Amino acid sequence: MGEVTSDFKWYEKVDVEALSDDVRRSILRFVKDKLGFNETCKALCIAKSSLHRYLSGERRVPSVIIKKALRLMSKQDFESIVSDWDRLKALGVISDKGVVDYGLALKILALASRDEYLKNAILKFVVQEFRDDLRKMLGISFAGIKLEWSEDFEHFLMERKKRRKVKDPETLKYYRSLFEKYLQGKELSEQLIDYVVNHPNKWLRNVFRHYIQYLYFKRRISPETFGWIMEVVPSRSYKLDVRPYQISLEDLKKSLEFLGEKHQLYYTIYRVMLESGARFEHVLKMFEVWSPEEIIEVPGLDIVTKRLVCFEDKGFCRYYMGLRESEKPCEWMYFSIKTLKTLEDILPRHVNRHQVTKYARRHNLVLPKYVRKISWRLMVKAMPREVARFIQSRFGELRVSEARYEDLLGEADEEYPKYLGMVREYL
Repeated sequence: MGEVTSDFKWYEKVDVEALSDDVRRSILRFVKDKLGFNETCKALCIAKSSLHRYLSGERRVPSVIIKKALRLMSKQDFESIVSDWDRLKALGVISDKGVVDYGLALKILALASRDEYLKNAILKFVVQEFRDDLRKMLGISFAGIKLEWSEDFEHFLMERKKRRKVKDPETLKYYRSLFEKYLQGKELSEQLIDYVVNHPNKWLRNVFRHYIQYLYFKRRISPETFGWIMEVVPSRSYKLDVRPYQISLEDLKKSLEFLGEKHQLYYTIYRVMLESGARFEHVLKMFEVWSPEEIIEVPGLDIVTKRLVCFEDKGFCRYYMGLRESEKPCEWMYFSIKTLKTLEDILPRHVNRHQVTKYARRHNLVLPKYVRKISWRLMVKAMPREVARFIQSRFGELRVSEARYEDLLGEADEEYPKYLGMVREYL
């Protein structure tokens, strides 16, 4: 790994086998103190007697238990356990007088070439603690560069940017408003970088990082400057913890009943999300580009079809979206014949996603982003997981080959009516 990654899923980088027995017990004790004895047993799927033996040292804590435990704590909590000063003294890295054994310390640093987590931790520490020294060592300079929003930058965001491009007009509009309010006309400097890093709106970090990528693309900053700034300015962070929000079928049922009476358009959006398991943004895109009679060819396959294909005898339709190049793909969107009749009366049309979410919050409804999660819970009960992944375009989990594609499409057409029956039964 050549760069410092975000804290998202940090625990996957930890070499659990390298953790000592003392550290393992400390991790387990931390989780027990946080959740309580009984809840820890439930969370880690272990018996109470086993937990007692692990904590007392009668039995070594298995690696599989530690991997589960790490998911229940933050990166900072973990680092506070493994960076015990007394432990360094016990290992001989630091003497009683506080003198560092340089040979042993350098050997530990050398281990970073074989341990991804250690490498990531060292790089992050250097960036945070020795920022100025690192900048001077790399000869980084960005004097005289002013930040200006332009059509060329917009084009870069939509077409030339690596990884996920900014295609949603609403997202682009929001990015521009943030840029013009906080960054427009300011000179690139360490003070500006600190300002962005500490700004309460974490989306500003994303906009700033996009602009740094743009400057590098236009060769206005050096690779060293680009690399240093991207390390110093983290992307928008996500707090990993147990989420207090519980998504219940009863809540969704009440939300659908409310929308059915008060807002037919939003009700239809929720129905399509539930029946298809598609992402919120993809459903809104289908609403906007609706063209059911268009003849298309599925790329890479000998399938020529209308975008909308209906199976009257089975009670459902599927609409081809064909979003493959985006970070979040969406191939087919399944929904019932009943829902289609509603769609034909209102489509095509543009719907502002933020307005839908605001309406849901105002009336205490299940938020749109959670409907896909509920759909997944029901779908895997009604059909094989592989088929459910195909229907919901979870190709990152499925890794569909072209040779397997047509088989899964046929299986999905056979299995989908079972899911519709389950939706009717539950909701």
